[in-house]
Amino acid sequence: MIPWLSPEPLFPPLESALKEPNGLLAAGGDLSPKRLLAAYARGIFPWFSEGDPILWWSPDPRTVLIPDQLVVRHSFAKVLRNRLYEIRIDTAFAAVMAGCAAPRDGQSDTWIMPEMQAAYLRLHTLGYAHSVETWMDGELAGGLYGVALGRAFFGESMFSRHKDASKIALAHLCALLRQKGFGIIDCQMETSHLLSLGARPMPRSEFAARLAELAPAETALGAWSADSVRDYYRVKG
Repeated sequence: MIPWLSPEPLFPPLESALKEPNGLLAAGGDLSPKRLLAAYARGIFPWFSEGDPILWWSPDPRTVLIPDQLVVRHSFAKVLRNRLYEIRIDTAFAAVMAGCAAPRDGQSDTWIMPEMQAAYLRLHTLGYAHSVETWMDGELAGGLYGVALGRAFFGESMFSRHKDASKIALAHLCALLRQKGFGIIDCQMETSHLLSLGARPMPRSEFAARLAELAPAETALGAWSADSVRDYYRVKG
């Protein structure tokens, strides 16, 4: 059994999370900014399907990407240099969330339901949530969104309507976070795609210790700018 959350934004110890399903910690509560920020500060995130109560997770291990360890192979580096795209940041947050919420190939539903979109739009309005957008020929081709807390970035989802559009957004996010002194990107769950880009599993205890160092740092609220992103990438392969 997992605990049902009280009205206060409090969570049980991470060590009490279930091993199967991996990381299920608690249920209930709400998606208020206060509770979401309290959750992220401890390495907890919401993930649930339509018809379910809000479920809160802290898997072990946790998949993370260190901003200066993004792997960019030669073929992708060429895509970045060709500049057949424009990067914008925080100009179409709702549209990026809608793109991420659209059903993927072979799927008929999504976990990014209207109440999730409304909750993260509130965080965006407050200056905590950000979108990195890849535009091609004047249209939104792909992107990602997540939450910044202190010097930690919690990636939520990404999407592509054109080849490499989300990877382009991720490369620019890493460059921007390096400039801002961020120490970690939380990728939540492991995928072969993320591992190919340099993400790696981190024990939950180590992840929590990193957050205890990074999340309390002052959070720079407000929209971010794409103008400050330097064009340098780690190229391998």
